[in-house]
Formats: sequence, C-alpha cells, structure tokens
Amino acid sequence: MGTINLGIQIVPKSRKKDSYELVDRAIAVIAASGVKYEVNPFETVMEGPEEHLLAIAKKAQEAVVEAGAEEVLVYYRMHIRPGQDVRMDDKTNPHR
Repeated sequence: MGTINLGIQIVPKSRKKDSYELVDRAIAVIAASGVKYEVNPFETVMEGPEEHLLAIAKKAQEAVVEAGAEEVLVYYRMHIRPGQDVRMDDKTNPHR
C-alpha cells in the first residue's frame, strides 16, 4: 500500500497535568518521526505508509500516558485510496 493520510486526535484526561502539555508530548513524538505532518486545532494529520503511521500513533498515545495522563481518548481518521497515494497537498493547496 502507498501513502495515506492519518488524522489523530488525542484527548488526555488528567486532574494534575495540563491537557495541552500532554498533547504537546504526542506532537513531539510525531515531529521526531520524520513523517510529513500538520497540526490543526482538533487533530494532527500525518502522511505516509499506513503501518508506519499507526506505529507512530501508538507511540504518541503511549507518550501521553507516560507523561501523566490518567486516561486517554484517541480518535483516528484515515484516507486511503487503493493503488494511489493520498497527499495532503493535493487536498489543501487549492485552498491556500
């Protein structure tokens, strides 16, 4: 399979930690992965091979737990085109 888009929204719950700080931990994992990504107000979208993106997503949610989240809600959205790559730029450049 080729390149897909994976949107991930991580919603940490904690009585002691700031939720934005916890989300920043997840974004740091994604940024360090080297994949193309874009942070949006409600989710972060990554571009790459599906299995690789799912592994990054798993590490991101684990980082939030390790940083002190007591509970984590994780939402995924994937855009897949069998036999074709899905590129963020193809979808967003016409609107910029």
